[in-house]
Amino acid sequence: MRSFLRDIYWNKKLLQFLFFAIVIILVIWMNHADFVISFTDEQQRTLLLLGIAIFLWITTPIPTGASSIFILALILLFGLVDSMDEAVVGFLSPALYFILMLSIISQALVKVGIDRVIARFLLKISKGGPLFIILGLPLFILILPILLPSAVARFKMLLPLVSRLNSYYGLDEKSTFKKFCLYVIGMMNQNATMIIYTGGGFPILASQLLRDYNIANLGWLDWFLIIAPPLWIGSLIMVFFVWRYLKHYALESDEVIIDSTREETQEKGEIPVKFWVVIISFLTMIVIWIVTDQQQIPLLIPPMLLVVFYSLPKIGLVTNKVIRSFDWENFLLLGASFSLGIIMEENGTAAALASKLIEVIPQDAGIIIKVIIIALIIFTLRFFFIVPSSAVIVIFPIVMSYSELIGLPPIQLAFLVIMIIGSMMVLPIHATTTYLAYDTGVLMKKEQYVIGFFSSVFFMVVAICATLFYW
Repeated sequence: MRSFLRDIYWNKKLLQFLFFAIVIILVIWMNHADFVISFTDEQQRTLLLLGIAIFLWITTPIPTGASSIFILALILLFGLVDSMDEAVVGFLSPALYFILMLSIISQALVKVGIDRVIARFLLKISKGGPLFIILGLPLFILILPILLPSAVARFKMLLPLVSRLNSYYGLDEKSTFKKFCLYVIGMMNQNATMIIYTGGGFPILASQLLRDYNIANLGWLDWFLIIAPPLWIGSLIMVFFVWRYLKHYALESDEVIIDSTREETQEKGEIPVKFWVVIISFLTMIVIWIVTDQQQIPLLIPPMLLVVFYSLPKIGLVTNKVIRSFDWENFLLLGASFSLGIIMEENGTAAALASKLIEVIPQDAGIIIKVIIIALIIFTLRFFFIVPSSAVIVIFPIVMSYSELIGLPPIQLAFLVIMIIGSMMVLPIHATTTYLAYDTGVLMKKEQYVIGFFSSVFFMVVAICATLFYW
């Protein structure tokens, strides 16, 4: 544990060092008259606030909730808005409340026992041997966001089961089988959350940004058909690579010796009626999202009504305690990020910054070269954010300003941003589920960095190909 904390400490130190190096470069760059003149006084103050915000969110010298409140105060002190109402405009975003509703619903699904039902299913197929899990778990994790819209909830549900299966097969505590499963429920799970915009906080925010910037008003099925095919293909290719990589460097024989005494520990019992009531109502909500027009029935209405339904005395799955347990610190962070992103867009800072960054792209370059360079810029900017949600809010308006400058349709550029940001997991702290998987101590540092780096770069390539040939 001490070694793990030291690793995380140095990961943060690395990010801080890189961040300060970038700041020094920017300060030197800004000393050139041409660069300063290209921004108005208000835009320069906005850039300064952006730098302060990124510093606070990366290095966390004070609690995240407090730093978010500080950013809101600086918006007023820097004179970027005229009133407090404009400073907190980010908290009016439906995406924040969508995340709140789905977080509560996810807790209700776990309370009613969906995790135990899934465990029974996986334990049943596990009797066919590890190969069934090795082939089946990745396929299962790719569709699980539809049923359980929280990457962290999915990880916490499957981790005990992975440990149980590893023991059932008589494998070493750090077996290749367990390492592979941790990759699936950690890194692959993070990518899978993007297949639908209700699969977790990040895709919810991304879909809201598409609407806020008038890029597209996509329905549930529209989003799925756009992002799921390239993401699934890329994920299955990565699964093969990771398995071969782990098998190649395996230190043990991985001989399977099934412990028959474990078979009797499989949970049994009838599924209660409440379970079916909850599951049917949840699936009904998904069907409503698919078949209804968002202009007539706003996306947020079905989950709001479902939360109320789950709170009825006869069901009793949503209580004040459940609502208080929500991550309100992250709520403040996202609200402050939204406010900053909206201000950057409205006062032209995002467009001005994009016009300066685009100078690195040769004017006579073809569209392929332009897309590759933009992807590398997104990848670099994303590396300095720990939380993908705050990263997309800040990076999105900057990159979207490239659309007119290079002649790329906005929706293609938008999904390029979404996939690259959502797939970044070079360091354990780049995604919550990646951090939780590394925290188990099963994956070695080399394995984490090799797999994390290759996965991040690979999905950047997938995003580039999808932008040019699919989206």
